[in-house]
Amino acid sequence: MDLATIFGILTGLTLLVFSIGPENMASFIHPPSIMIVVGGTFAAIFVNFSIREVISVFKVAQNAFKAQRDDVEGKIHSFVELSKKSRRDGILMLEPDVRKLKDPFMKMGLEMAVDGIEPETIRNVMETELTYQIERHKRGQGIFLSLGTYAPAFGMIGTLMGLIAMLKTLDNPDNIGPGMSIALITTFYGVVLANLVFLPLSGKLKNRSDEEIILREMIIEGVLAIQYGEHPSNIERLLNNFVAPGKRKKKKD
Repeated sequence: MDLATIFGILTGLTLLVFSIGPENMASFIHPPSIMIVVGGTFAAIFVNFSIREVISVFKVAQNAFKAQRDDVEGKIHSFVELSKKSRRDGILMLEPDVRKLKDPFMKMGLEMAVDGIEPETIRNVMETELTYQIERHKRGQGIFLSLGTYAPAFGMIGTLMGLIAMLKTLDNPDNIGPGMSIALITTFYGVVLANLVFLPLSGKLKNRSDEEIILREMIIEGVLAIQYGEHPSNIERLLNNFVAPGKRKKKKD
């Protein structure tokens, strides 16, 4: 569980509730406005994306709440050990170790290396897989980005609807204050949903995707280095370039 995502959303909501105050909370709860913003936003999403993509948004959202468990240093260690065994016993002897790997991308690449497939072919296959993964990730990010765009827009639509209704009763000054309050509440809902939930989730998914892309690029280089028979020390130096300098320094210490 990624506590940062949950902490950020809960903290934002808590600060909003605290700023509003319990005595004013009833003024900020208006079901018709919620229906306009939430219903209108998801209706627009159905127009922009397919039903399958919209349904998958809930599965995509889970990635923003899951803790990142990619062990980059562990994978570097695995490549180094595999390269030692490959140079000592031959690359064909890596087959039992490759079968035990849990990372499907790393396993696929090393299986091709063990099978003696040309390095250029291995690179093409793995980079193609990575390219389509990037596109899938962009689609998930795009859904939340669209949600963050449509929510304030439908908040403004709700405000315009409230203003139109209020203008019909201008002959009664007592209705102007409450009518304006109801008209503006939809904009409030749209802005909060966009800037506290949808856009931050899109940003978190992009960060997760960037980290996974770097990891997979490292795996490609590791697989090819073993295929080329590089020295284990050179492989470790090469793959450490994909690790943040702070982590490399910490590991060295």
